[in-house]
Amino acid sequence: MRKSCAVNQREIGNILRKLWSQHVYWTRFFIISTAEELYDLKYVTNRLLENPGDFAKVLKNFYGEKKANDFKKLLTTHLQIAGELINADKDMEEAKADELRKKWYSNADDIAEFLAFINPYWSEQKWRDMMYSHLRMTEKEAVLRLNKEYSRDIEMFEFIEKEALEMGDYMAFGITKQFYCN
Repeated sequence: MRKSCAVNQREIGNILRKLWSQHVYWTRFFIISTAEELYDLKYVTNRLLENPGDFAKVLKNFYGEKKANDFKKLLTTHLQIAGELINADKDMEEAKADELRKKWYSNADDIAEFLAFINPYWSEQKWRDMMYSHLRMTEKEAVLRLNKEYSRDIEMFEFIEKEALEMGDYMAFGITKQFYCN
């Protein structure tokens, strides 16, 4: 017997909300460890880079191994560019930061295009808007932390966290519509 759409969306939503939350939490930990030059940076970085694989494990169940791995590569690139950009901002290398920022937004375009391609219920423009917002807020969060504006940094993260949950919900909605409620 087939579960209801609401049950499937809730179950999938919980998983995807957790993954997007982990994405922004471990990114935050990376920012803090980088800004404060903490000794845990290597460990935090390694854990952050597990997140794309965690997404791939879930997406593989719906889209197969190749598409799941394609998303994993895109999200890994997203994180690698972010790390380089945060370090360029930290080192006040404006030209390098500008170059990396362009690559980061291009990667966001690739992610949005890819997700819209694999799921007809996901809008490329909506994914692009969410990704661009995510990038703007994440870089702002990093700059605030680097400038030791801790209160504003925390406020910014609250917006990032809210958006991560929305990204999880939107992803769950598309998967549920495509595979359970079409």
